[in-house]
Amino acid sequence: RWVYGIHRSLDDPPGLNGCYSQYVILDPKTDIFQVPDDLDPAILVPASCSGATAAHAFSLRPPRRGEAVLVQGPGPLGLFAVAFARKFGADPVILVGGTESRLEVGRRLGATHTLNRRETTEEERRDFVLGLTDGRGVDLAYEAVGNPKALVEGLKLVRRGGSYLSMGFGVPAGSVTLDVYHDLEVRDLALYGVWVSHTEHTKMALELILERKDDFSHLVTHRFGLHEANEALESVRSRSAVKAVILP
Repeated sequence: RWVYGIHRSLDDPPGLNGCYSQYVILDPKTDIFQVPDDLDPAILVPASCSGATAAHAFSLRPPRRGEAVLVQGPGPLGLFAVAFARKFGADPVILVGGTESRLEVGRRLGATHTLNRRETTEEERRDFVLGLTDGRGVDLAYEAVGNPKALVEGLKLVRRGGSYLSMGFGVPAGSVTLDVYHDLEVRDLALYGVWVSHTEHTKMALELILERKDDFSHLVTHRFGLHEANEALESVRSRSAVKAVILP
């Protein structure tokens, strides 16, 4: 699971070898995918990161047809989770987030219900989920926020015997306090940690995009030249972009 720009040290030849460049020197063992020439490569960019991480989560615990799914976070990671959930036949698929434009993309990708966390309280979200699931809670929840508070809230929305998959913590974000007995053991809850991906997960994400090219074209909202890399990063930080792509 070595990733260019993340795992390789500056001490490894040829030194700085991330992907914010026109050319990249590839190791002979690098996995490469061939894609159609007539496909806009920009829409494939998310597959190697957020798409592959979501695919990893769904390979660990995919929903069965008709199971209720909650996705926390409408960024690229959460949006891929929505699309995978629908592909596996989950229903309903509830998406929670704070940016309406991202929630709209989520609806396009298959979210049957969306909740704006800026317009609802935690209690209101809980009442909505329980009301939609006959008081049980969802069968599975996929965390795509990277916020400890979201994890604590999400665990409470999963039914007894359900599963919670945390995949949004790409960097350290602090600790959470859980009552292990009441929050996990008594409820027979399965808690998964999901860390990045393998090659087969990237393949899963690419295949999903190729199946729904038109829908995934709405994921990439901003495109920048290499000389605008700082602006691209700022658009992501400010959340004005759903997914920003740099075109070298």
